[in-house]
Amino acid sequence: MNYSEIANSLVLWLACGCGVALVLFQAAVMTYKSVQASRHLGITSEQIRMAINSSAVGSVGPSLAILAGMVALLVSMGGPISWFRLSYIGAVAYELMAAGFGAQAMGVTLGGADMNALAFACGVWVMTLGSIGWVLFTALATPHMDKFRNVLAGGRKELVPVVAVGAMCGAFSYLTIDRVVRFNSQTVAAVAGFIVMGAFTKYNMKANKKWIREWSFCISMFVGMIISVLF
Repeated sequence: MNYSEIANSLVLWLACGCGVALVLFQAAVMTYKSVQASRHLGITSEQIRMAINSSAVGSVGPSLAILAGMVALLVSMGGPISWFRLSYIGAVAYELMAAGFGAQAMGVTLGGADMNALAFACGVWVMTLGSIGWVLFTALATPHMDKFRNVLAGGRKELVPVVAVGAMCGAFSYLTIDRVVRFNSQTVAAVAGFIVMGAFTKYNMKANKKWIREWSFCISMFVGMIISVLF
């Protein structure tokens, strides 16, 4: 049997569908519990709605980037596995790299004419086992992150928001620094997006426009990508 028939078989669609359904269920439970907790914390319904809108709008850009990369994964690993893996991890670059390593271990090229069922299975195993570390770290470390954050703040509650913002800035810096130091189209996209986002933030400090708070991040990403294509 051709490996693509296995990769797109009904059995895999059903198996992967169960995994995606679990993700949707977890998201629904977390949303419900978050809303319940917000009421005890005195957060208004308007604030909740704004947070939901901002999150939904902010996810548009990254989701489109994942969708574009998913095409390459679909060709080589089939629809079910691509749907399943990106619903859980969402890192297209990692999934392609891991699947490629699995195929190379079997002496074939990912998605090539010599690709076979054994290489496909090996690719799935590498994709899965390679990401277990993230899942385990999240499960084991998340309950202790609040204590760790307080330790970093030296026990001073007023410093906790500063530490949180610093951690977020560090995360974004880590994701962009390698694109800035080697000048190419990605550098143009990162710098242009930064400038647009900075302009939005500066303007909105006085204007205080709701649509800017919700759409500025998404617009900045798209402007950065468009400018990188032009230059």
